[in-house]
Amino acid sequence: MYQKPTNLRADVARLIDDGYEVSIEQNHLIMCNVPYITSAREIERGILISPLTGSFSEVARPSDHVIMFAGGYPCDAYGKPLESIRNVTRNENVAGQWMINHRFSSKPKCGYYLDYYEKMHTYASILANQAAAIDPESTARTYRVIASTDDSPFQYFDNASGRVGISEVTQKLTKRSIAIVGLGGTGSYVLDYAAKTPVDQIHLFDGDIFEQHTAFRCPGAATIEEIMGRPLKVDFLADKYGKMHRGIVPHGEYISEENVEQLEGFDMVFLCIDANEAKVPIVRALESFEAKFIDVGIGVNLVKNGLTATLRTTTSTPENRQHVHERKRIPMKAAPGNNEYARNIQIAELNAINAGFAIVQWKQECGFYRDTEHELFSLFRVADNHILNEDAA
Repeated sequence: MYQKPTNLRADVARLIDDGYEVSIEQNHLIMCNVPYITSAREIERGILISPLTGSFSEVARPSDHVIMFAGGYPCDAYGKPLESIRNVTRNENVAGQWMINHRFSSKPKCGYYLDYYEKMHTYASILANQAAAIDPESTARTYRVIASTDDSPFQYFDNASGRVGISEVTQKLTKRSIAIVGLGGTGSYVLDYAAKTPVDQIHLFDGDIFEQHTAFRCPGAATIEEIMGRPLKVDFLADKYGKMHRGIVPHGEYISEENVEQLEGFDMVFLCIDANEAKVPIVRALESFEAKFIDVGIGVNLVKNGLTATLRTTTSTPENRQHVHERKRIPMKAAPGNNEYARNIQIAELNAINAGFAIVQWKQECGFYRDTEHELFSLFRVADNHILNEDAA
């Protein structure tokens, strides 16, 4: 079965959103786990199959009103065959892939089904309603996990966009590749959020080992055995998030002046590194590549009554770079003073918030979120919950 792309035809997408287990295979629409009653008044489950006219994304009316079925002949709640839908009973091999046992015919009053939602839903209801008379919990709408096809970035079906009606805007995040430089704290949360979007590829760059203190700054929970194995951060995280997103590519190396050319060609680069001075050659190269990038930073200081913290997010695009240099919106010198964050203080919530700001700015740049101010720089002060937004594009 497959993940529902944001441009999937509306009738099939509606079936998925309603919880039916459907797939498109060999130009056929398959609906699995449809309950029906046997002559012994037992509930079994079968498969409805229909040739699919139109394309993967364009709706076309079904070519006929007949449907194929793999399973025993369905009966009503009293065990009597549903003769009203009988068309042909014979074993047939369809497309060299499925063995069917019956063909059913239930023609609408107008003579045809408007789309495949109406056709598949109608036949599923005819069978499942009889099963529900014996077991009210019996339904074809199982909402089970649906695995993806190879053209999806996800390992399993994501029905969130369709259910809340934002498929059109979600499509703005497709056909993109992003890079995350630095996977310690904030970068790992950027990955966590990005892995839940339909971008094609997410490249990870970091040469660090995933150690015990790292586990307290990353989303999720690492086992003792995983930490003792001392994997690279990128390998550990690629394995974790690869269970959800297919396009995660780990690079177990630091980005420097010698290999910065690896960042060329991405639709967005997230810079999530602590060492300000290390950003100098990276920023210079990204600008020469005409790249878009977002730089994040956290400052934490220990004072008498607790910690003070600021979270910075800076966006740079080919059209808007002046704020980076003229207003020094990306620090590129070693941080002065008592910066506790540089000593790996465990503040996962600040990492998550900073990553959230970066992802929101990226999604605004993609057009996913409405952006009325077009600011390129934001600073969040934790002490007074104040957000400063400046440098409008």
